[in-house]
Amino acid sequence: MNDESGLNRNTITFTGGTLDRADQLRVHPDRLAAAWADPRAQIVLLDGLDPLPTDEGLLATVPVAADAVLADHALLGLRADGTPVFVSLKIEKKDEPPGNPPRVWGIVPLLSHEEAALYGGARSLVDWHDRHPFCARCGAATYPAKAGWARQCGTCNAEHFPRTDPVVIMLAEYEDKVLIGRGIRFPPGRFSALAGFVEPGETFEEAVRRELWEETGIRTGRVDYLMSQPWPFPSQLMIACMAQALGDALTLDVEEVPEAMWVTRDEVRAALAGEEGARFIGPTPVAVAHHMLRYWLGE
Repeated sequence: MNDESGLNRNTITFTGGTLDRADQLRVHPDRLAAAWADPRAQIVLLDGLDPLPTDEGLLATVPVAADAVLADHALLGLRADGTPVFVSLKIEKKDEPPGNPPRVWGIVPLLSHEEAALYGGARSLVDWHDRHPFCARCGAATYPAKAGWARQCGTCNAEHFPRTDPVVIMLAEYEDKVLIGRGIRFPPGRFSALAGFVEPGETFEEAVRRELWEETGIRTGRVDYLMSQPWPFPSQLMIACMAQALGDALTLDVEEVPEAMWVTRDEVRAALAGEEGARFIGPTPVAVAHHMLRYWLGE
């Protein structure tokens, strides 16, 4: 689906999911039990938190086994034909660098667009349960509730819900160039759009201006929203924006951004094409930053 800007938002990884999330089933035990008992019901298989693809670009699934326990699973939703889709909340996590699951980058491009979106939601939800076994109010143990879309404290009865952390990711533009940076965890040569978490009490636009000032010393005026992307590592919502810079002099916070530079359209085009001798290595097509740069190029 193209919007009025001409951007095809359905090409952005982890977006465009077609599953009916079936919220109406989550709070009705009888209807949830009926979905679990549906002979078509599927359980999405994960390898730890990594996806398991089939040769057809789908996520591997299995039918509900006779000894499977509903309380150990979350209802992800219903497919277009009404097939219920679940995922197990009991996983065996693997050690990997935070926010950098190396196997996923090679697997996700093998999935269809809809299945990648399904995986993103499943991963975030399962990971949230794994990281929140105790009540933030009283410290007691919690248990899954509402078909896996909440956790309930058995002591103080507090309810806890899956969180999504908003992150602004932005390109600053000045005299037909855009500003890109190399994050502290990026290898030499790899650059991307700058990004940062939205803080309490600020709008997206204010977060964009604050992050650009803090990380690069750039003051900006107008900020325009471009697109968004769920980012399941572990559970962010990337809010992509374009900011109009008031100047181009850089003062870097090198503890966050060791390198930043203004680049031209030709330099961006060469980097995204992977040309030998390109000035920088561009962001992976899985990341929204890749689409932001293509949008800026008019592609």
